[in-house]
Amino acid sequence: MRRQWAATEARDLGWGGVTAVAQATGMSRVTITAGLRELRQPAKQRVLEAPRVRRPGGGRRALTESDPKLLAALEALIEPVTRGDPESPLRWTCKSTRRLADELTRQDHRVGPRTVAMLLRHEGYSLQANQKTREGSSHPDRNAQFEYISTLVRRFQHRGQPAISVDTKKKELVGDFKNAGRTWRRHGQPEKVRVHDFRDPVLGKAIPYGVYDLANNQGWVSVGIDHDTAQFATNSIRRWWREMGSLRFPRATDLLITADGGGSNSPRSRLWRVMLQKLADALELKLTVCHFPPGTSKWNKIEHRLFSFITHNWRGRPLVSHRAIVSLIASTTTRTGLIVRAAIDRNRYETEVKVSDSDLSRLRIKPHTFHGDWNYTVSPRP
Repeated sequence: MRRQWAATEARDLGWGGVTAVAQATGMSRVTITAGLRELRQPAKQRVLEAPRVRRPGGGRRALTESDPKLLAALEALIEPVTRGDPESPLRWTCKSTRRLADELTRQDHRVGPRTVAMLLRHEGYSLQANQKTREGSSHPDRNAQFEYISTLVRRFQHRGQPAISVDTKKKELVGDFKNAGRTWRRHGQPEKVRVHDFRDPVLGKAIPYGVYDLANNQGWVSVGIDHDTAQFATNSIRRWWREMGSLRFPRATDLLITADGGGSNSPRSRLWRVMLQKLADALELKLTVCHFPPGTSKWNKIEHRLFSFITHNWRGRPLVSHRAIVSLIASTTTRTGLIVRAAIDRNRYETEVKVSDSDLSRLRIKPHTFHGDWNYTVSPRP
């Protein structure tokens, strides 16, 4: 009756019902399939109650009963603490059920891979990937800086002044290389790409630097071909202002820039500050810059409001040329109305540019009262 009840549920579910009932009840698919065959028979021919063949308590005992030390031996191989144990034979190895079964057999615990998998599931184990949760050491003023940035963004938006989020997206190899993700193609006809991801000396790499308008859900991406430097970062902001920002904010006098604390826009970079001064002079805008605390770059709005959608849009498509990359970025849209424009930056940027103390002394940079190393204002020079 149990078999036929499960078969009835599987039949009512339709396609995939046998698998669903087997997963929900723990019954074998063979048992449920046998019940389906019985349900196809006339009702008079069904065997609803069969006489007991095996005496109560008969049958093979469970391995955990015949081998009480089996579970302890299995957990000793699974737990992460055994990685550093020199006596553990499986430390730093792939712990597949087959390897676990082989090692348990060598330890006089005769067991197969399927039984190992069943025991692991019964003990609450499952296959799991790593989860990014640790952000390193947390700065004591982390939350205070978040609140400070939020207050400034609201203040700028209330005054009708632009506030942007900037960052460099992951560098991409240009060419017929494999790109993560899948896209629709005819069955059996995947797009063929190179086996090895060696940089093409002619095509090189692409460096997307993004600028995201926090108020208007609009983004600009400059695709660089040389180096990710402070000159490249500020030039990307300049192009955004001339192509999009000045049209959206024709009466702007100030610009708020939120950025993370590393890379080409690091607050510790002397060249970044020098280039910000040149940017303020060129745009005739007062630039207020706020950096996120160390280890919190993923909180930058541009990461999950612009870059994530770009990655999703070009998934499974080889980035065969810089022009193709620009086209894929510019075609990125969302249901919330995201607008993205992009262009290639073919300039060459020198690395290891030295900035002297006298160069810094000519800058009109005023640190804020709260964490002047993270928050400062650059005024244009007359």
